[in-house]
Amino acid sequence: MAQAIRTFQAEEARILEVYAKRERDIPGDRYSRLHPANLYIMQAIERSLARSLRRFGYAALEQKRILAAGCGSGGWLNSLVLMGARPENLYGIDLLRDKIAEARRTLPEAVTLKVGNAAHLPWADASFDLVTQFTVFSSILEARLRHQVAQEMLRVTKPRGHIVWFDFFVNNPFNKDVRGVRKQEIRKLFPGCRMHFERLTFVAPLARRLPSICPLLGSVKIFATHYLAFIQVP
Repeated sequence: MAQAIRTFQAEEARILEVYAKRERDIPGDRYSRLHPANLYIMQAIERSLARSLRRFGYAALEQKRILAAGCGSGGWLNSLVLMGARPENLYGIDLLRDKIAEARRTLPEAVTLKVGNAAHLPWADASFDLVTQFTVFSSILEARLRHQVAQEMLRVTKPRGHIVWFDFFVNNPFNKDVRGVRKQEIRKLFPGCRMHFERLTFVAPLARRLPSICPLLGSVKIFATHYLAFIQVP
């Protein structure tokens, strides 16, 4: 147990260091919606998310309790508000204190936000109808920590509720700090769950250089880089 704790702490420190470096090195407007490619990508994800929410029984979000694990600066929580979720039913947790501070500035006051590690979620069992993760697991390189985060997400999701997964399934040859997660590993992380996968296409570096080709990229699944998965808890 002591060795596992040290391993988790080392991985947490590595993630914090990686994101601190990203803040220093990446221009602040890299992911701005003012860039046509970024806007197209975000809207494409939102369209797919809305379609899947309707398909799996979440057409009305008003009464649903939703947790965003690794919520970052709150962008996806804000999207859920626009889709009808009530701020008082929304919760977010992130390892990065600065991201939580930014989320507090941009989200409705009623949203509950906490600084913390998703491997130790401070909520009771079966607390949420939906638990989401957007590009969290690809940033965790330590297998046991991935497993622990998955177990916590399962623990706090209600029976018959869903975990919403959005993440890379391919590696980025230019970024050693992320690793794609394939279907086989996702099934191992969430055993006994029913899963529906959708492949989404976002070759972001190319799209940002040639934003006019975004619709073409989005229609050719051979270029797919991400899964949007709905994972139903037994």
